[in-house]
Amino acid sequence: MSQRGRGRSGLPAREERTPIVALRNAVLFPGTVMPLVVGRRKTMDLLADADSQTMIGVLTQRDHAVDDPGGDDLYEVGTMARVLKVVERTAQGSHIIVQGVRRFRVKRFLQSEPYLVAAVASLAPLEETDVEIEALARSLRQAANELVGLLPELPSGAADLLERTGPPVQLAYLLLSNIGSPIEEKMEVLDCSDSRDILRKALEMLHRQLEVLRVSQKINTEVRGDLSKTQREYVLRKQLDAIHKELNDLGVVDEDDPLAELRMRIANAGLTDEAREVAEKEMKRLSTIQPSSPEYTVARTYLDWLASLPWSKTTEDNLDVAHAREVLDMRHYGIQKVKRRILEYIAVRKLKSDMKGPILCLVGPPGVGKTSLGSSIAEALGREFVRMALGGIRDEAQIRGHRRTYIGAMPGKIIQLLKRAGSQNPVFLLDEVDKIGRDWRGDPTSAMLEVLDPEQNATFVDHYLDVKFDLSRVLFLATANQTDTIPAPLLDRMEVIELNGYTMEEKRHIARKHLLPRQLDEHGLTASQLSIADEPLEHLIGSYTREAGVRGLNRRLADICRAFAVEVVEQGRKRVRTTEKRLEAWLGPERYETSMVDSTGLPGIATGMAWTSTGGDILFIEASRMPGNGKLRITGQLGEVMKESCEIALSCVRTWAAAFGVDDSVFEGHDLHIHVPAGGIPKDGPSAGVTIFTALVSLLSNAPVRRDVAMTGEITLRGLVLPVGGVKDKVLAAQRGGIQKVILPERNRKDLLDIPDSVRKTMEIVFVDRMADVLIEALETVEGLPFPSQEGTVAGAPFHVPAEA
Repeated sequence: MSQRGRGRSGLPAREERTPIVALRNAVLFPGTVMPLVVGRRKTMDLLADADSQTMIGVLTQRDHAVDDPGGDDLYEVGTMARVLKVVERTAQGSHIIVQGVRRFRVKRFLQSEPYLVAAVASLAPLEETDVEIEALARSLRQAANELVGLLPELPSGAADLLERTGPPVQLAYLLLSNIGSPIEEKMEVLDCSDSRDILRKALEMLHRQLEVLRVSQKINTEVRGDLSKTQREYVLRKQLDAIHKELNDLGVVDEDDPLAELRMRIANAGLTDEAREVAEKEMKRLSTIQPSSPEYTVARTYLDWLASLPWSKTTEDNLDVAHAREVLDMRHYGIQKVKRRILEYIAVRKLKSDMKGPILCLVGPPGVGKTSLGSSIAEALGREFVRMALGGIRDEAQIRGHRRTYIGAMPGKIIQLLKRAGSQNPVFLLDEVDKIGRDWRGDPTSAMLEVLDPEQNATFVDHYLDVKFDLSRVLFLATANQTDTIPAPLLDRMEVIELNGYTMEEKRHIARKHLLPRQLDEHGLTASQLSIADEPLEHLIGSYTREAGVRGLNRRLADICRAFAVEVVEQGRKRVRTTEKRLEAWLGPERYETSMVDSTGLPGIATGMAWTSTGGDILFIEASRMPGNGKLRITGQLGEVMKESCEIALSCVRTWAAAFGVDDSVFEGHDLHIHVPAGGIPKDGPSAGVTIFTALVSLLSNAPVRRDVAMTGEITLRGLVLPVGGVKDKVLAAQRGGIQKVILPERNRKDLLDIPDSVRKTMEIVFVDRMADVLIEALETVEGLPFPSQEGTVAGAPFHVPAEA
């Protein structure tokens, strides 16, 4: 086709480009007004692009079940329409009113995204001047008036509207728009181009509708005559309900009543007054619902939950302190803080029986036994134990439940686990409370505020139950690796107990008494077949694991058992005594060096101690200088606080440079570079300030730091050493790394009680409050430096300086 034969849109001159709206179970006729509920994405996009002058094409779907119809799913004939009004526009959809204008036929579809667009051709208007047409129109009006008489719910102006409708075809379209005929028949009328055929088909469909209404009216008349029978049935049913209630009160189950068992369970559930009132009201409503109705299942499931919960069921506590101590000591080695707190709770519970359960939060690195403590405490108290994993939970409804208005609604995990426990006072473990997420679905930590508040959880309300449930008797235990990610209001409601990492002696004891016997049993071995002496066991702990807990050690013991099991099956080996050489054959080369102090020894390198959520660790601070113009470069993926510690340390060094025999020109003619290895791991915190300062002094004074010394502490511009946290984990990490001397802030002396005696006996722990003392203890050669031996000080500075200065 040549360009001359096309319109501006590139279509043939008689065709026009029209956006298409698809209708389900409805046909829009020319001249009629129809309200539409729009919710499909394509239709919403179409309305967003259209204005008040835009004409849209309305086509009817062949199959109403298709959610995203294409061109093949629509009839070819439709009605051009204009949007008269947008009644309501929301994010879920819009309510609009459209008016049909003229018929059209689709030639082809031009696009399907973001909405359907088709090339259409308008159909010619219909001729309406024949005598036969007038006769058909008169019959159509008579039938329409009779239809209005049989439908009293129609408005009073319906008959007047029929009289005012002028053209016969328009009257047929109006009537067909308001009667419930099949879509296929209505589409035949819309597709018809002969006025006589339109009127005949409309008259036939209208007479069929009239016949249905006449039969319905006859049936209604007969039903009204039996009204007295219905009234009698209502009275008898009321009497039957009263009989069922009396039987239920007497404890007799009526086998003919499908709800008798549920009534009995609710009566024996020990509901609170509020819950009983709700249950009775819901039971009355349930008895009036047909079992085939979906609402019947919803109501019955709700009542079943009410009847299944332990409203008044409790387990009797075993308040024998000696028994509790025996159970805890048998199942867990060390962790005296937690054991002491549980024994205190049992003792107070024995003196005051109505005390509320504490909210304990066990914080410590992975593998130290936080989760297993929950079941041990439950066994010591004689209570039921339930565990709820909170890691990754993002939906608040998992805590509080869904409201019953939603399909498939259920109570939250708190209520579900209490039902599983069957007791109102279980030990409830909230595992990994520091890993709760939050997003657009809600904030689960906010929902936990009521659960973990002893002053509020006695009236906890689950959204599904919508009645108060008492949680005050529950012993809540929460576990976490760190407290930084726990919101402050939630953390304030819990009593935090820190669990630190294990020492070598504690790990050896746990492996021998707990881990190894369990692995032997799981692998079908006995202690007489596989034994590990103390020295190979310590070698296994030091060379093949490096952790605060014992989870990795448990895996290595499992590896040993599996390797020995292969030898038993293949070679018929009866028993073996494990040695270090055999460990290497089973487990491969050593994974970790027992000592890391050989990594230091050069000027400018100092060993520090750090704390992480997985326990303590040691790190190395490296400092170097190069020709430059006095710039400071910091690398190692350090946080803002640690970068500030680097700047403070450099300022201190420059302030007391004379004390170290360092010329000021060094700072102007050289650049300094501070690096913390393991650059892929983020690091932050002020506790490395002492180590950074020592590394800089070592570099500039050419005095190496002792290889067997590690240190921690925050520094100030005055050269003072401030206290830090995580002392026990840091000291244990230093011991694992082969450190012999540890330098700690003086104000951390109180934390010495947390460090095991076995560690204090094997390591030298020095407490300092000035940086000068740190340098004296840490530097390998101090004779060449003037500050330790000369008298006189700079005013206000805690460093000794040469007298001539």
